[in-house]
This record gives sequence, C-alpha cells and structure tokens, in this order.
Amino acid sequence: MNTIVQISTPLGSGGISVIRMSGKNSLQIANSIFSFKNKPSVVEPRHMYFGSINYEGFTEQCLMVYFKAPFSYTGEDVVEFQCHGGEYLTSQILNACLKAGATLAENGEFTKQAFINGKISLDEAESVIDMINATSSSELKASSKILKGELFKKINLLQQDIKDAIINLEVSIDYPEHDDETLGIEHLEKVLQNCKNVLLELEKTASQGAIIKSGVNVAIVGKPNVGKSSLLNALLGEERAIVTSIKGTTRDTLKETITYNGIKINFIDTAGIHESIDEVESIGINRSKESIQQADIILAVFDASESLQEEDKQILNLCKDKTVINILNKNDIAQNKTGLCGIEISAKNAININKIKEEILNLAIKGKIDFSGLIITNARHLEAIKSAIEQINNALSACKIQTVDILDLLTKDIWKTLGKITGETENEDIISGIFAKFCLGK
Repeated sequence: MNTIVQISTPLGSGGISVIRMSGKNSLQIANSIFSFKNKPSVVEPRHMYFGSINYEGFTEQCLMVYFKAPFSYTGEDVVEFQCHGGEYLTSQILNACLKAGATLAENGEFTKQAFINGKISLDEAESVIDMINATSSSELKASSKILKGELFKKINLLQQDIKDAIINLEVSIDYPEHDDETLGIEHLEKVLQNCKNVLLELEKTASQGAIIKSGVNVAIVGKPNVGKSSLLNALLGEERAIVTSIKGTTRDTLKETITYNGIKINFIDTAGIHESIDEVESIGINRSKESIQQADIILAVFDASESLQEEDKQILNLCKDKTVINILNKNDIAQNKTGLCGIEISAKNAININKIKEEILNLAIKGKIDFSGLIITNARHLEAIKSAIEQINNALSACKIQTVDILDLLTKDIWKTLGKITGETENEDIISGIFAKFCLGK
C-alpha cells in the first residue's frame, strides 16, 4: 500500500493547517523533509516535535507528530504536520511530501485505509462524514451513536446468532443420522424471529432519522397579502422575504432553514394562491400548489381580522389531505373572525411565533426524539434492514415447507444482507462510492 498524503484542513487562510501522511514510509519521508530543533535519537509515537521544513527556498517552522501502526486513525504509520494556515504555504509542504515519495490521497482514502485495516466498520465510516456534514445537534447525536460502534455491535450479534443457526443446519445436512433436523429448524425459527424483532425496532426509528437528516419541510401558504412573508421573517428572526402592501409581491418559492431544539425546519414561503391572468404570477401559484403536495406540514395563513373568503376556502380544500396548522394572523388588530381554530399570531410583532415552531415539532416527531438508543439516518442502512426483514419473512414461511438445505441457503442470504451494513459483505464498487463522497484529507 502506498504512503498517501493530503491536506486535512480546509484550504484558505487560517490559524493552522494540517497535512496528513499515512503508510509504511510516512516517518521516513517526514524525517527527510523535517528538521528537528532538538533531534531525538528515536522519534517517539504520540509526541509533538517542533522543527522546520525547508523547501524551494523557504523555511516554515511547524510541529510534527507520529502515530505508529496499528495505533493510528488509519491503522498504518501516520505523520501529521501542523503549520501556519496559509493556502500557498500549505500546498508547498504538501508538494515537499510528494517530492519525497508520498502519493496524493484521494477523497476519503485515509478513512478507507482505516476500514480496510479493521479500525472502523463501513457504517462507522459513514457516520464520520455525517458528523462532518452535520448542521444540527440532533444530527451530531445520531451520528455519534453510530461512530461509537453501537449499530455495528447490534448487527454483529445478529450475524453471530444467524451463523450459529447455519452451523446447526449444516450439521444436520452433513450428519443426518446423528442430528435431528427438526431441532435445527426450531432453533432457526427462534433466531430469525428475534432478528426480525430487532430489525423492526431499528426500522421504526427511520422516520425520525429522516427528519434528523433532512429536516421538516414546512410550506407557508395563503392568499395574497395575508402575511406569509412577514411570518417567514418572524420565524427566521431576520428580514429575508420582501414585505409590501402590494398583493403578489412573492412570485416564486423562497426556501430558508432554521434549527429549533436541535431539529432542522425547512420553510418554503410561497406565492399567494388566487386566480391570476399574469403569466409569471401564475407560474408562482402553480409552484405554491406543488409545495403543498411535497411538504410534510402546511402553515395555512389566514387574516384573522376578516371572515373567510373564497380564496381561503380554496386553500383549505387544497390542504385537506395534508397535516395543517392554521395560522390566524393579525391578532394585534382584531379578534379572530375566521371561525377557524388555530394559532393566533401577529407576524408583524412576532407574537406567538415560538408556538408555531413547537407545534411543528410536536406534529413531526410526535414528542421528543429518544437519543439514548440508535436512530437510523442512513438510507443505505435502512434499505439493507428492509431487505433483511423481507428475507426473514420468506425464510420463516419456508421453515414450514422447505428442506434443510434450502433453508441453509436462505439464511446465508440474510447473513450477507446484514453484512452490507457493516461492510463485511458489501461489494467493492459500493464501498468505493461511499468513500468517494468524503472530503479530501479525511
């Protein structure tokens, strides 16, 4: 395996940059370009050394640390340089490592080395990129559970139970005169049912996992000039949407995201829904109707100072099969005259805005998310779990009618499907595709 090198911090001016090398020649390459201030007789692992790198006519004072295999992130010998954070300076130190014999690392190649060397499972590797890309506390909490190996342990235990059941089946196949195949099938049924129960519990968490990963999509709809854009600004806490007294100011959808109590909420401000002969406005109105169908929750905004108009009734009809929160705006100037139940607010004065956010989360997550257990946020993991559940159902039905050798094959397929989650049985193309999504230097 080549000794690879890459910049592990974002390019640009900053306090420090980190250049990482991994491979059997890491220390040798580092010694060839790094001059110690007080050179030790032996470079000790996990000790920070101060010195300098001389390359192409410049000298950079920096720090170096060495991690000896297998006690490193990748499982290989690893050397990291910490230098001043200039973009050109960092690239020159990278070039010094390359000229001394290192190879430029591809996206995610350090983490792929860790996976290949058994330092990390595939599900744990995917949680690394999820933590890097996290934009809310809920994403961090869910990803950290996976990174700590909790999903790997659960799947690994299931695979071990299935493996034991396979061994029992194969004993009865190889030595029918000494083994009762009925006992092997009964044992298999118990194992498969337990496995199914565990996987069903994991599958149940996926709906909350999708919210954690992507957020709740909330469309703000209503007739023109009812206060939709004012409401969006109040929800965001900033003047993001243009607000005027002129009807039809919003002619396209405007999307903004906030994080509330650790959950992302994606708001879509839409054009006012009404009859219009204006071609551009009509396009915006059609997009508003599409947003209603695509949203998880609708904020249907009404003017509380007046009774319902035909346009309001049209909006109620469009939203009849959706999860809707009625927003009764302008309660600062009049009592509710709409005859509707809902949250009475003043978008202009930001009254009762947090009540809307609370109700969105109550409807979206049906109470609080339990972060004490595993939550499935990864679509690949969920697909494998669903496939395994389907295979288990087929195998349980087969236990009543099929021979032991057929059951043996069906059970091995379940074991392989579960192995896709941890990477034990996933194909190389999928694995390479996962690591290609990583940033450089990770």
